[in-house]
Amino acid sequence: MPMFRANVTQVLRRLAVAMAIVAVCGPPLSPSPAAAQQPSSFADLAEKLIDSVVNISTSQTVAGQRSVPLPDLPEGSPFQEFFQEFFDRNQNQPRSRRVSSLGSGFVIDPSGIIVTNAHVIEDADEIEVKFNNGTTLPATLRGRDEKTDIAVLDVTPKPGQPLTAVPIGSSERLRVGDWVMAIGNPFGFSGTVTVGIVSARNRDINSGPYDDFIQTDAAINRGNSGGPLFDVEGNVVGINTAIISPSGGSIGIGFAVPVETALPVIEQLRDFGETRRGWLGVRIQPVTEEIAESLEMAEAAGALIAGVSPDGPAASAGIETGDVVIEFDGRKISDMRELPRIVADTEIGRTVQVVVWRKGERVEFDVTVTKLDEGGEAAAATDSESGEDPLVKSEALGLSLSAITEELSAKYELGDDAEGIVIVGIEESSAAYEKGLREGDVIVEAAQDTIETPDQFIELVKKMQQEDRKSLLLLVRRKDGDLHYLAVRLSS
Repeated sequence: MPMFRANVTQVLRRLAVAMAIVAVCGPPLSPSPAAAQQPSSFADLAEKLIDSVVNISTSQTVAGQRSVPLPDLPEGSPFQEFFQEFFDRNQNQPRSRRVSSLGSGFVIDPSGIIVTNAHVIEDADEIEVKFNNGTTLPATLRGRDEKTDIAVLDVTPKPGQPLTAVPIGSSERLRVGDWVMAIGNPFGFSGTVTVGIVSARNRDINSGPYDDFIQTDAAINRGNSGGPLFDVEGNVVGINTAIISPSGGSIGIGFAVPVETALPVIEQLRDFGETRRGWLGVRIQPVTEEIAESLEMAEAAGALIAGVSPDGPAASAGIETGDVVIEFDGRKISDMRELPRIVADTEIGRTVQVVVWRKGERVEFDVTVTKLDEGGEAAAATDSESGEDPLVKSEALGLSLSAITEELSAKYELGDDAEGIVIVGIEESSAAYEKGLREGDVIVEAAQDTIETPDQFIELVKKMQQEDRKSLLLLVRRKDGDLHYLAVRLSS
């Protein structure tokens, strides 16, 4: 009994301490909304969606040639004539072989419309689609688009076996950290389900002009290409298309085409068998902090026009090289990469308002978007004699400059149509060299003024320094003929 009373006393003391802590700190924290929404299992979701995901196998015939060399036989050997006759008859006869590949896809229309990656069915002679219930159907290609890596296939469902289409969601509402689920055919293992989170959005992996990928750590491997990426509600938000992996297997860095990017392409491939993108007719480059400062812009935003196609919609509307597109059809252009995607999705023949920044002011233009030749891009990213002394030194930039003479034109392969002044020397320690200027480059414009002589350029630089301007915007023509804008710091 004394021991029992001692235990009761200890319990009462601990209870009193706990009540005191609650009184001071409040009750224990409840789970956060995000934690409360975390599914305890993905089993129900996977079971509901797996019948809409398919395995895609392709085969093609590849021609080859025999490459076995003629045996090295001694001169006069009795076998020499036999082997020579045999190899002459068989050496150049083509030997064909069948190769196959595997990928994934998903049903978007019960009538038999299936979406996959363009690279999955590239050069395929035969395409077969296998469903989760074991049914295999031949497929025909309705259309493919290499720039977004999307292809649309047709199959004819068997009588009494309707297909199940996936619901389409919104990739725009995805947030970094949201749960996602991938279903596909990695390494030929059909119906494989993996889960992870959205690791990042708007990734540019330099695979094409419209890169805007969702990055996820859900395991994506070879064979997952073309398969769907779902949100926790079971809606497709992306199409799995690429991985980064030194070994060829998943290391937690996979990429999916956002469904908002894919849907317009899918619709065009369904309706026309090809894409019909809008075209603006300009070459663009990013607006850096230095370029923004030199153009007196409040922020480094928009797309700087480095070239205008003479027969393009932009030129017809009055847009010029050196303008910065800051709005297109009512949408602000925060980053250069946004403009090609927006232009491409614009209806052909539609007139839109384009706002540019020109010499310190907003200027508006009405531009009628035309159809892009699929060999190009909607808005492509870039990578005279006088009596004066032809050689002038700019101390502020570390450049030696000259008017374009026949000798310099031949030396630097400038061409007959080159206009401006040519760089004949550059200090490697200068800011101009760090920005990429090199001997042989031609300065066409400075501060958006056409440059015709070295003296004119020097006077302009002096004026910029007197105005306490920190950088100078140059339009430079390289040896390949391309034009590029560079903002170079001015030394005092």
